[in-house]
Amino acid sequence: MRDKLLQLLEGASDTFISGQEISRQLGITRTAVWKHMEELRKNGYEVEAVPRKGYRLTHTPNLASADEIKARLTTSRLGTSITYKQEVASTQEVAHQLSREGAPEGTVVAADTQIKGKGRLNREWYSPSGTGLWFSLILRPDIIPQRAPQLTLMTAVAVTEGIHAATGLHPQIKWPNDILMEGKKTAGILTEMQSEPDRVQAVIIGIGLNINQRKDQFPEELKDKATSLAEENGGVSFYRADIIAAVLERMEYWYYHYLDYGFSDIRRRWEELAVTIGSQITAVSVSKTVTGLAEGITDDGVLLIKKADGSIEQIYSADID
Repeated sequence: MRDKLLQLLEGASDTFISGQEISRQLGITRTAVWKHMEELRKNGYEVEAVPRKGYRLTHTPNLASADEIKARLTTSRLGTSITYKQEVASTQEVAHQLSREGAPEGTVVAADTQIKGKGRLNREWYSPSGTGLWFSLILRPDIIPQRAPQLTLMTAVAVTEGIHAATGLHPQIKWPNDILMEGKKTAGILTEMQSEPDRVQAVIIGIGLNINQRKDQFPEELKDKATSLAEENGGVSFYRADIIAAVLERMEYWYYHYLDYGFSDIRRRWEELAVTIGSQITAVSVSKTVTGLAEGITDDGVLLIKKADGSIEQIYSADID
């Protein structure tokens, strides 16, 4: 109910909306309206109440809570169920457990901070409180396991487009799953799967997004590698819930487009947004180092590098310099 109340208050902008009108639109009593207002105040919202005028929202805290996210969503499935935690070891771990318990497709697990945030190749993901977005999404596509890597590329497109829609900034994708601003990492994607040999049961997509961190808040080892959206916006912060809502909306668009029409359109869009494609790069893996021109990706998300001798090398997993 509170997410619907927030929609009403935020939709009214700077004008008052009467308790009677709120009661009518939400189908609750005036007493219930008052109780919900008190709960909003306890959570940091400033609500002005004037007799014979009603209520007006004068301050919204920068939260990424379930209420704030739902108040902004226009999706039909993704985000209809949101589990929000103040602190978790990892949103991926919570999402895996919920998936095993039968959580529906589109379930989102979000947290204000992660103690053991996970990145690709079991790397730690820095997840401080009050600054970024750390969330996981449960999908249940009817696809074979071999196609699951395509969902990582789809997510990179959706995150990039969602950031642009919410902020006006122009992030780019670095293969396979990093989102960059001015050459520094601002978001990462981790895709994990629950499956049988011939069928995907669930795909758990984790997204970590640096939003309002200042440069001096990053650990020393990350200051030259990582950035935040606010840093690339002249230090001006963004509302975190606006960004997660925009990302989920683009995710929903591309996910159902993928299920209906396949991967080809996503592949083309990924290549348009990728800083990697058309550049001279070096791919470093456990077994080899390959240098050449990044020409594109395959339908399986494999990176194609054209070497100096004209041959094409397929890169399945590597760090790109």
